Amino acid sequence: MTLAEGAALVGIGILTGIVSGILGLGGGLAMVPAMVLLLGYDQHLAEGTSLLVILPTAAVGAYTHSRHGYVRFRPALALAAGGIAGALAGSAVALALDGPALRFVFVAYLTVTGLWMIVARGRGDRASEGRDPRSDGSAAAR
Repeated sequence: MTLAEGAALVGIGILTGIVSGILGLGGGLAMVPAMVLLLGYDQHLAEGTSLLVILPTAAVGAYTHSRHGYVRFRPALALAAGGIAGALAGSAVALALDGPALRFVFVAYLTVTGLWMIVARGRGDRASEGRDPRSDGSAAAR
């Protein structure tokens, strides 16, 4: 790794950390395109690298949000169990695809998710009305 590439990677990491902290993403949605488009990384390499980077980034973000009461631990454990199974399946699919096909799937996912969020925004955010975001939904938390 050259000094310039190292500096670019640190810069991408800083920007991804900021986006991750603000938007609650794991970072891959910002980091993968940056590594592919700015550094010329192969899609598989960018995704694999991003997955490893997510561990410390997500831990720091979760800790910070938890200090302010914005983490629900029981749902997080259930999501983690499903996420582990899904990551195994998703990684197998990703490795079975060639680079251009994997990039197409990545871009299609971002497009569909973005459009879905725009449409959902038009309907308003009714899911959180009347609930304390720091509550885990149980009677004990109230």
